[in-house]
Amino acid sequence: MSKSMYNVVYPDDICWFYGADTLSILVLFLGPIEQAKPWNTSGITGVHGFLKRLWKLFHQSGSFSVSEEAATAEELKVLHKTIKKVDEDIANFSFNTSVSSFMIAVNELTALQCSKRSILEPLVVLISPYAPHIAEELWNKLGHSESIATADFPVFEPVYLVESTKTYPISFNGKMRFTKEVSLDLDKAAIEKAVLEDERTQHHLGGRSPKKV
Repeated sequence: MSKSMYNVVYPDDICWFYGADTLSILVLFLGPIEQAKPWNTSGITGVHGFLKRLWKLFHQSGSFSVSEEAATAEELKVLHKTIKKVDEDIANFSFNTSVSSFMIAVNELTALQCSKRSILEPLVVLISPYAPHIAEELWNKLGHSESIATADFPVFEPVYLVESTKTYPISFNGKMRFTKEVSLDLDKAAIEKAVLEDERTQHHLGGRSPKKV
């Protein structure tokens, strides 16, 4: 890459077409910050698409819309899983894996159709060091007059990552046929009873009793 070959990629051009936040995240996403890596813009459309999906979480049907409803357990799990990972990544200067965590979180919240303030507000604070311009804009839209740089960083709460259920594979003669989610509070006998009473189990047993469980 050189000026004489007319193949230099100027950062100003990327900022003009995609925005400064896209360039910022692209650079962080290329790999560990302490390692040398080739300059590659092939992932720029993916990074830009991620920022657009983030923006869409706050905008339903094209207009800004954030719900004041209480967050679900699943939404809180996505948020606090991300907070935990980003806390660890910042301490280790692993900013590229933080970006991956943000992408996963935005995809999961999009699938959950989450528009809850209690989830999106801490999420935008979490992303703000990586994409400060879009974060500042969303923070203002959320009704804050001060800069997002003054906001307290989200705190990880382990209670939201405690699993309350477990998914068991149900097999017959060594071959898995289906899975069943049961509460972790159940003992062995209760789990066995729940599985045996499942209509799918009854179908595979065909009215017979299992010789061994």
